[in-house]
Amino acid sequence: MAFVHLHNHTEYSLLDGLTHIKDMVKRAAELDMPAIAITDHGVMSGVPELCAACDSVEAETGKRVKPIYGCEVYFTTDESLRKDVKPKLYHLLLLAKTNEGYHNLLRLVSESHVDNYYYKPRTTFSMLQKYGKGIIGSSACLAGIVPKLIDNGQFDEAVAWAKQLASCFEPGDFYIELQNQGISTDGGLTQTQLNHELTRVAQAAGLKTIATNDFHYLTQEDARAQDILLCIGTGRILNDPDRMSFPNDQFYMKTEEEMRCALADFPEACDNTVEVAQKCNVELERDSILPRFPLPEGETEESYFKKRVQQGLEWRYGTPVPQEAQERADYEMGVIIQQGFPAYFLIVQEYIDWARSQGIGVGPGRGSAAGAIVAYAMGITDLEPLSNGLLFERFLSPERVEMPDIDVDFEQGRREEVIDHIKDVYGEDHVSQVITFGTLQAKNAVRDAARVLDYPYATGDKICKMIGNELGITIDKALESNPDLASAYKTEEDVRTVIDAARSIEGHVRGEGVHACATIICRDPMSDHVPMKRDTKGGGIITQYDGHYTPDLGLLKMDFLGLRTLDVLSFACQNIKERFGVTIKPEEIPTDDEQAFKLMQAGNMDGLFQVESALYVSLFSRLPPTRFSDIVASIALNRPGPLESGMVDDYVETASGRTAVHYYDDRLRPILEETYGTMVYQEQIMQISMAMSGFSAGKADKLRKAMGKKKLDVMRALQEDWNKGAVENGFSLEIAKQIWNDAEKFAKYAFNKSHSAAYAILVMRTAYLKAHYPNDYMAAVLTSYMGNTDRLIRYIASCNHNGTPVLPPDINASNAEFTPVDEGIRFGLVGVRGVGKNVADEIIAERNANGPYTSLHDFVNRLDAKCYNRKTLESLIKGGAFDSTGYTRKQLMYFVDETPLLENASKRQKDRDAGQTSLFDLFADEPDSGFVEEVPEPDGIEWPTRQLLAYEKEIMKIYVSDHPLRPYESQITNMTKYQLGSLAESEDDIKSATFVGMISNVAVKMTKRGNKMATFTLEDTTGHVDCICFDYDKYGQFIQDDAIVKLKGSFEHSDRGNQIKAYEIIPLEIDDEADKPHFFELHINMADFDQNTSVKLNRVLQEHPGRDRAVLFVKQADGRNFRAELPLSVNSQHPLLHAKIQELFGSAVWKAS
Repeated sequence: MAFVHLHNHTEYSLLDGLTHIKDMVKRAAELDMPAIAITDHGVMSGVPELCAACDSVEAETGKRVKPIYGCEVYFTTDESLRKDVKPKLYHLLLLAKTNEGYHNLLRLVSESHVDNYYYKPRTTFSMLQKYGKGIIGSSACLAGIVPKLIDNGQFDEAVAWAKQLASCFEPGDFYIELQNQGISTDGGLTQTQLNHELTRVAQAAGLKTIATNDFHYLTQEDARAQDILLCIGTGRILNDPDRMSFPNDQFYMKTEEEMRCALADFPEACDNTVEVAQKCNVELERDSILPRFPLPEGETEESYFKKRVQQGLEWRYGTPVPQEAQERADYEMGVIIQQGFPAYFLIVQEYIDWARSQGIGVGPGRGSAAGAIVAYAMGITDLEPLSNGLLFERFLSPERVEMPDIDVDFEQGRREEVIDHIKDVYGEDHVSQVITFGTLQAKNAVRDAARVLDYPYATGDKICKMIGNELGITIDKALESNPDLASAYKTEEDVRTVIDAARSIEGHVRGEGVHACATIICRDPMSDHVPMKRDTKGGGIITQYDGHYTPDLGLLKMDFLGLRTLDVLSFACQNIKERFGVTIKPEEIPTDDEQAFKLMQAGNMDGLFQVESALYVSLFSRLPPTRFSDIVASIALNRPGPLESGMVDDYVETASGRTAVHYYDDRLRPILEETYGTMVYQEQIMQISMAMSGFSAGKADKLRKAMGKKKLDVMRALQEDWNKGAVENGFSLEIAKQIWNDAEKFAKYAFNKSHSAAYAILVMRTAYLKAHYPNDYMAAVLTSYMGNTDRLIRYIASCNHNGTPVLPPDINASNAEFTPVDEGIRFGLVGVRGVGKNVADEIIAERNANGPYTSLHDFVNRLDAKCYNRKTLESLIKGGAFDSTGYTRKQLMYFVDETPLLENASKRQKDRDAGQTSLFDLFADEPDSGFVEEVPEPDGIEWPTRQLLAYEKEIMKIYVSDHPLRPYESQITNMTKYQLGSLAESEDDIKSATFVGMISNVAVKMTKRGNKMATFTLEDTTGHVDCICFDYDKYGQFIQDDAIVKLKGSFEHSDRGNQIKAYEIIPLEIDDEADKPHFFELHINMADFDQNTSVKLNRVLQEHPGRDRAVLFVKQADGRNFRAELPLSVNSQHPLLHAKIQELFGSAVWKAS
């Protein structure tokens, strides 16, 4: 005899099922079971994985286990699908019998989620009638309607429902399900008693029975791990007596013998499982179901594709198209047409063209698609592949047929518009985003296990710190590589208990999400091919199948990525257009601009795409970029692999000329010259195999993949061809072997050049705009981070240090967002607390219509009083928005608090609304009328600086006009090597270090032991970090708001955020005089200095008085320097002074000493 498990839950029954699908199939093969079903709660997410697992296990063992695709749905008798009361739901098992039944099941499960979800996805009787063909049903577990009625003593009703349910399926395709895990029903029946009653129902209804075990985990030993998962899902702890749990450890994948023993009274029920399995024969379709592209009349996909490519070639290269480009395009079109993908390229081109027509920023390309000249001609990418040495076969090979994969970047803020456009073109139900499943990685498993086992947070945190931050690390690997963890596991019972529990759940699915960028476009309604559901967070409609499997099912998956840099480019170009009347198109920005390279050589890279990290600053200081290919190489090299292997150091040594360049053979020089003889790119390995060994492009790509993934069997087969081909082409065998060995070593780190080059284009576009329009570009960067205080602090500090000062908001100069002005960048009005977009727009509209505001009085009288209130004015005043009117912030607040200014404005507004005109309104513009409002003169009395800045931070969340610590920056730099802003991005702990900053947000608390502790924020000019001090009794006197301190402590990075644990705090006595530079030096070439420049310089210096002596050094043509002390003193720290001098001379010619 034989037996088949037909009612089984995998890890896709989220935090309820524990079973890994492949393990389940392997176990079925071991037990010689001919088939295995998947029936997760309400979903079909595991179906494609089951199909793949059955194929994989057959390849490994030679045993074929047939996959059966099903779902345990939530059945309701309420056809009206009410949502005003919690629904009464029953379980019902459905299995796809035929391909028609599979598609019906997809539609039924989709409808239950998309249209009927309330507490659970609900299936009605009418839905079973509609979709029942080709499906096998069964009465399910104790939670099924038939067992429930029996348990309630309603035998006749149970029979009636069994008949009703059976009527929804083809004759003989509904079964009564029997289980025996040794539990009792709510009504007190044993399962054996219930099974006898269920058998009577089957006989009365003319139905057969089947035996199932409703397993949720693979082996009996897995019961505890599944119990831990349940606790994670329900948020309870393991020793909570009132929590949901399974009654025993019998819900595992039993052997046939165990099943027949458990259901010894019902042997036919076990036999019938084989009958059901034999009925179920579903093959998942693999045919391509590309959407139908809307073609012009008279065109086919092939003809229109060719036409668009040819038009694009002429647009890119001119007429006639160069022979090399035409031949390459003809070859690529041939491969694309042969593989059936012309529609794919037409679809991508259409939505890119549409996005550009709507002014939506589109990226220059990413990934291997940049290697296709067809993509370049169609405007899909902006990178010319021939001159950049990019290969089509890296993207699409004639020797492998697989769906192309073109990822496209759009402006982050407008990405949804593109997706909506696609829905308009192809139909909303033909387009969907894609589910993702998050698994329990090592550290998450430890934290969850520690919580469920009711250990303190510190226990799990301690273990996680020992596991470390290596990407993809497992608990077992951490135990092998970290002796401290291994020792703790052996000697500390708590650690061992937590780790053992964590290992049992590690790698299991914990939750679902939505793929950040994947979108599927289907020829038919999506639910014809994929089960659909609603996103649990946003409510959008998404697939139940992971995007990894959808291309295998013939579905077109596109990645629409939102890229902040494109928003920045768009904002910057708008700024430049508004300020200078110059129209800049990002795609027309040159990639060889000298000023852009100088900017990066100087390390001024904050806000640039991809290259702003310390790694790039370091690399560019060692090897200053002077050409586009240097940027391309830097992106390929600045990754963990090349950095850790020493490859980057070798590259720098060779590129800088300190080590001789070698090309193995001079015939390979054209391939290796741009990277100084080093194999940096995957394409170079492919090109060498083609040039030296005569490989076809497809064969070269096969080698590239084999080397990159260390497929030794494929490599060995190709190595012989490599050597043989090299010798036949006149290369020495010794050279061929040497290159093979080097290529094998480099292949591990070699990068996709197409991707590097496409990214390098964005680097150059951002560098060009920052170099030529620094205020406009950095204003765009800041605007893109509005709402992210930490990032704003970082970039504002960078702007101030690089001669682009960020200034407070101004009612007469600021737009809604950050606004570039001649003096720097103005804070945007919406960045002021309490000033929303609508209020900002009203302020700007009135200003544009009737000119600048002359005073606070003028502002409140001109602006509709409904636009603002007292809080709005207070925020604008304290944020500095009225500074340009000539009044101090203190005096302006006096007008608001102590005069009838607002009452008068409000009364005047009410009169206007009532249609009444006051004498003041009639004659306000007549100076001698006697009805002009008297506005007091500015008194020049301001709050103390600390108070003014405190108000500013309260309103803006950050310091803008100045920072209390700015005068002491050089002193602080000498005390600590850490900037607090850079710690926010650190993923590494620091065991002990000195940190300096100003304290704020102090909170004193009691520990569990009754001792005082304090939490507080430590900040400097670059950012802030949270701190904790447990020794409050000793250091409490220093932990005061606004205190400037030096503290010693450890920096810890964790899932809860970053934190400094302070174990020593010392108050700082800052010496104002010591921090001031004695001289402000200006170093100028004589060629840049004339009478006109001298006058302008003198005016700039006088505008920024201080106590630093200004010294001028003028370098003559013959190299001599003349020194002159100027008869004035300046504030050498003022960013506006730096900005104006940079504007005057074109570079930073000053130095404070």
